[in-house]
Amino acid sequence: MTPTAADAPRTRAAARTALAAARRPADLFPDDAGAAARTHRRLARLLHPDTAPAAERPHAEAEFARLDALWQQHTAAARPTLTTRRRTYTLGATLATGDLAVLREASYEQDGTRHRALLKIPRAVTDNDLMEREAQALDRLARHGDRRHRAYAPRLLESFRHHETGTGSERRVNALVPPDTLVPSGGFHTLAEVHDTHPDGLDPRDAAWMWRRLLTALGWAHRAGRVHGAVLPEHVLIHPGLHGLVLVNWCYSTVLGDRVPALVERHRAAYPPEVTARRPATEATDIHLASHTMATLMGERTPKPMRAFLRGCTLPAEARRPHDAWQLLAELDALLDRLYGPRTFRPFTMPTPHP
Repeated sequence: MTPTAADAPRTRAAARTALAAARRPADLFPDDAGAAARTHRRLARLLHPDTAPAAERPHAEAEFARLDALWQQHTAAARPTLTTRRRTYTLGATLATGDLAVLREASYEQDGTRHRALLKIPRAVTDNDLMEREAQALDRLARHGDRRHRAYAPRLLESFRHHETGTGSERRVNALVPPDTLVPSGGFHTLAEVHDTHPDGLDPRDAAWMWRRLLTALGWAHRAGRVHGAVLPEHVLIHPGLHGLVLVNWCYSTVLGDRVPALVERHRAAYPPEVTARRPATEATDIHLASHTMATLMGERTPKPMRAFLRGCTLPAEARRPHDAWQLLAELDALLDRLYGPRTFRPFTMPTPHP
């Protein structure tokens, strides 16, 4: 019979007896998720090795390990899964909800090892085509150019169609390698977060390395024949400690010379005229968006020579803007050298969030 919350042991002796008798997670934990969590907390408190007499400590550690194993089995069984030809993903928490998709933690087993993943699931089936665009762009980028540039975009594990039980709806899901798996120390932040923590403007000397890496990412993408189409603060991740950058959300991407398929409506004012007018996008489209993002990040702290540089990158006429991100990077380096002298490493940190 499945236990209930009322059945949870209330003494160490009762907890040990219940654990010894359990052959599967259902013998210990109720079906209700909340009751199961409360039961686990109570058992963990009663069976913790620190509460056991010294003579019983080794046996208590083994019991506690078995309790943890049963709990892990219970939580894994309670989570939904998505199965493809290659993997079975166990879904975890929702990390973010964007304009197009929900980003969920997931894990899968391969070669006897558990690996982490991010599943990007469209909120509406009408956006399946945008998810497919992202998969095509990431696949193209992974096969193009210098390997060291591949860290500037997410790595695609696979893209698959998922049929929802009950509704029959089909959604295109993109499985991605989490950026903190590639960079073990984790700690990525969006430029939107950076802006929020520097409302009076970011020091241009700190913005410089972010700008340089963003232009490198765009130069790589453009040589692969792709326009990102949405170089917005939420889509640029930076790693403060390692001065790393990842350009994410390639759902709006297109091949050079085609139209950007959609725009993020709340950022309409940031887009160049060719996007809002549904005209072909070029390298200059991304350069306009990136320059607008960096100008917003620095705000009033932007030096006058840099303002003039940014104006040239955001001219209304697409043909008059720079088209070569690599050449623009060289020009930016020359400007930075005139303003601040030889390049040096500037440590950058983000404020620790309050608990």
